[in-house]
Amino acid sequence: MLLTLFDFAGTFVFALSGATAGVRRRLDLFGVLVLGFAAATAGGITRDLLIGALPPVAIRDWAYPVIAAIAALIVFFWYPLIERLKHPVQVFDAAGLALFAVLGAQKALIYGLNPLAAVMLGVLSGIGGGMARDMMLAEIPTVLRAEVYAVAALIGAAVVVGVEALSLPAHLGMIAGGLLCFAVRVLAIRHNWQIAIARPPDDKMSGDKP
Repeated sequence: MLLTLFDFAGTFVFALSGATAGVRRRLDLFGVLVLGFAAATAGGITRDLLIGALPPVAIRDWAYPVIAAIAALIVFFWYPLIERLKHPVQVFDAAGLALFAVLGAQKALIYGLNPLAAVMLGVLSGIGGGMARDMMLAEIPTVLRAEVYAVAALIGAAVVVGVEALSLPAHLGMIAGGLLCFAVRVLAIRHNWQIAIARPPDDKMSGDKP
């Protein structure tokens, strides 16, 4: 039940994120619905494909496209209310990142993956929706920029795996990991935390000729 609730919540907030980005780019209703669904389900579908949970639950269960569609319609018709939030896309994205990161790690553990694989799958599950949204809008995915994004998902997934290793209740790890991931991501947005970026030498320094 807890896994399902986290999955539904992650689907909803990532759909809000995708739909909000779509409205900002002036997509039509169909485009907003498609972008909301892609952002909401890409991470979960990737997760399920890798652990062998086939067909992916986002395709098998009608609730997922319905939840994504409801979220997208809310944004499309009541966008001014959504926009009143500060950085709405980033806040919804942070929530989706946290929910899917801990869910992906926990589901991987349930399917018998080792701790390292579970953490990696948690990260991949968390960043999948944001990557799908950004690529469909022809933007460099957030995870590939200097922002603290995948690192936040890594922290959340690691907490889930750590709690499992200590034989503590799984729901404690998911709640703690989700809150920590969300907090790190929001603080990174608020304080503009950055990861070191590649700085290739210019032509003169490298000795290359134009």
